[in-house]
Amino acid sequence: MSYQTVSRVLNESPRVRPETRTAVLAAIESLGFRPSRTARALSLGRARGITVVTSNTVLYGYAATLQGLEEAARAEGMAMGIRVVESAEPAEVKQTVDYVGDASAGGVVVIAFDPLGVAVLEALPEHVPAVAAAEPAAPDRGRVAIALDERRAAADATRHLLGLGHRTVHHVAIPSEGEGAVPGGRLAGWRDALREAGAAIPELIGCGWDIRSAYAAGQRLASAPDVTAILCGNDDIAQGVRRALYDAGKDVPGDVSIVGFDDIPGSAYWTPALTTVRMDFAGLGRACFHAAVAELTGGAQPEPALTPPALVLRESTAPPPR
Repeated sequence: MSYQTVSRVLNESPRVRPETRTAVLAAIESLGFRPSRTARALSLGRARGITVVTSNTVLYGYAATLQGLEEAARAEGMAMGIRVVESAEPAEVKQTVDYVGDASAGGVVVIAFDPLGVAVLEALPEHVPAVAAAEPAAPDRGRVAIALDERRAAADATRHLLGLGHRTVHHVAIPSEGEGAVPGGRLAGWRDALREAGAAIPELIGCGWDIRSAYAAGQRLASAPDVTAILCGNDDIAQGVRRALYDAGKDVPGDVSIVGFDDIPGSAYWTPALTTVRMDFAGLGRACFHAAVAELTGGAQPEPALTPPALVLRESTAPPPR
């Protein structure tokens, strides 16, 4: 048979007689034949795969989003590549954009949780089929963007602390929401809840992604006698703050209540177990994958199936000391 006939069978074309299809499939099974992905990519114009752009592969939110993307790609039999962007310098951004703009990159998912991801998203040419896993503050460039409702989740966490009787809630922010950055969902939700309650809005405490800087932020708060409740930008920050309070002789939750964010594996087994916000990062990754496939193939955009963020009450929060 001609290679065109075999190609029609592989691509499930209706223009093949049943007996011909049966013969080709039997030969494929006998020979153990597998189609060439490279050849398919060349014939389709863009590879049947997904490239993910991210600035981090280790932090929990990024890693769990990547996990969801990989699971969805594997279930669909599609390849997934990862491109790490290391800085927002124009040369680095251009190099990344040139890489994913190539047809062999297929569809593109940009994890735009931080300024590096946002910089790549802004620089992508319009012809590149791309989807953003984006914070609510990420710029709208006409791209499909999918995000978890972090603003409402942070507001709920702040309201929980205020509802316990705390006069206000201090906030140690993740770097992408520190002073000088565009206020993201967690920072905005914290402020929303304080304004709604008529509570004082304390000075924002910023720190890096590392626990050492979170510990230093915790030391600042531990030295202030009026601090009784702290919302941490993520669970790693909560760990550093918790240690600083412990070293300063402050009991959690007897003296100070702490709420984390993300619900990383193990946070339920801390002493005390951490009250935190559970985030469906894996679901976010799966939703972004299916959206990217729709962009790549020109299909209709599916409705994202996301589990909303939820406050998980454990042992690290209590009413303030009398």
